Amino acid sequence: MTKSMDQSLPTFSKRRLAGLIAILSFGLSSLFAVLGLGTIVSVTFILGFFILLPLIGLLGADFPLVESSDNKSSADETTRDEDPLTTLRQRYANGEIDEAEFERRLELMLETEDVQQSTTNSDTDDVSDQLREIKRELE
Repeated sequence: MTKSMDQSLPTFSKRRLAGLIAILSFGLSSLFAVLGLGTIVSVTFILGFFILLPLIGLLGADFPLVESSDNKSSADETTRDEDPLTTLRQRYANGEIDEAEFERRLELMLETEDVQQSTTNSDTDDVSDQLREIKRELE
């Protein structure tokens, strides 16, 4: 029964959940203070800052709402490995951006590549050539 409940709960990165709890604790404590609910102010503040935040820090991925580090690291690797040009092409092909936006971002990539080439001599020639070739195809 516990396993099915865990699967229905949303999960957050450890840092995001800690930030969310800190903001909610501060906001609710402030709201309760303005409303003149003295006891609830202290309970909210203590529960958020002195109980939940340390629990998230200590338990990490074992805390029910914190996603495991395995999921996060695999997602980070895929985003790091993806080439910006490939991402741009996919977004254009999926219809997320129109042709004008595609051309604008492509031009920006070309300018960035030119600056990088002038400062360092690396393997960016292939990428720059691909960008220029796509630009020519669009014109």
